[in-house]
Amino acid sequence: MNILLINHYAGSPEMGMEFRPFYFAREWVKMGHHVDIAAADYSHLRMKNPEISKDFQTETIDGITYHWIKTGRYEGNGAARALTMFQFVGKLWRNAGEIARKWKPDVVITSSTYPLDTYAGQRIAKKSGAGLIHEVHDMWPLTLVEVGGMSRYHPFVLLLQMAENSAYRHSEFVVSLLPFAKKYMIRHGMDAKKFVEIPNGVVIEDWERPEELPEEYKVVLEEFRQDGKFIVGYFGGHALSNALDTLLDVAKLLKSKKIQFVLVGDGTEKSRLMERKHKEGIENICFFNTIPKRAIPNLVSYFDCSYMGMLDSPLYRFGICLNKMYDSMMAGKPIICAVNTPTTPVEKYQCGVMVRTPGAEKQAKAIERIYQLPEEQRNQMGTRGKYAVLNYFTYNNLAKKFEKLFT
Repeated sequence: MNILLINHYAGSPEMGMEFRPFYFAREWVKMGHHVDIAAADYSHLRMKNPEISKDFQTETIDGITYHWIKTGRYEGNGAARALTMFQFVGKLWRNAGEIARKWKPDVVITSSTYPLDTYAGQRIAKKSGAGLIHEVHDMWPLTLVEVGGMSRYHPFVLLLQMAENSAYRHSEFVVSLLPFAKKYMIRHGMDAKKFVEIPNGVVIEDWERPEELPEEYKVVLEEFRQDGKFIVGYFGGHALSNALDTLLDVAKLLKSKKIQFVLVGDGTEKSRLMERKHKEGIENICFFNTIPKRAIPNLVSYFDCSYMGMLDSPLYRFGICLNKMYDSMMAGKPIICAVNTPTTPVEKYQCGVMVRTPGAEKQAKAIERIYQLPEEQRNQMGTRGKYAVLNYFTYNNLAKKFEKLFT
């Protein structure tokens, strides 16, 4: 079967985020399908972007055919980024006939953060007689209204709302990463029978053959171990939304304990957070730079507990689907999940502690609770998370679930 996956920001392990399109495509290739990914040549999510000289330039990565579309660079979330969306979708829409004739898709999956790609997907699917699946990562345009503060009547918001409604009405299935978005989607035109939740997951091969950590990080982590420190680890973006100021507050509250906080990653807030650490003398916290995704298993093996937190947002009523949650579960480590959301696998599989009340005190108490548990109980908590991942959240299993929608 020929699968066309449209994702503006699709990347690969070497390029960086976003990984989900690559992981599903690679599994489908292993199953015997041919997969084309249409993606833009520039994404702010990638560490490395492809260098291309023309539209629809191709590149094969692990058996997947990437078709790169020139859209230009942008900074931030302003008009320049919106322009790249129109360029990406417009070029696919204008070339729909040629795409249908040359690529011959049997199924078209529209999978960008924003819903405008549905128009190109619908046109390609119609011309090729293919099935159409829409995948929802984030709630656009609701994010722009509830988080970005834009008016519901802003022309761009209205345009995105029309696209979202069209995607729900005209797709055969709507795949959602967010478990509690179904009622919202029904209100916007989706038939309830179309809804399918397929979350993120882990790649087992990455855990069987992980990359080594940089030597300087291994030395520091080994020293913490030898000193008997209880290591609370965070890995991921250092942005305001990740609520890392609260984690620094937690570290200050727990400075008398043998608890060490390790923050790994990069982002717009990192330099300010590091400056705050030094200014306030928060000695029980340290920062590492971003590491390759395939080195995460070796990183998390040093943690005694994984942390993930988010600033409160009304959007979390639809649920969350964080890659770091599944990585932490796979590592067999207890998890502190400080997000105000209905429920998560952390609760469902009893592999950590949920904290829904904002502020550092509740989070500090949750970390102290896990710190004080006997090692055997912490291990049992971590084992439950790993068992859940192996049974329900590997990309091999998730890709099979997805495949059932178009075979």
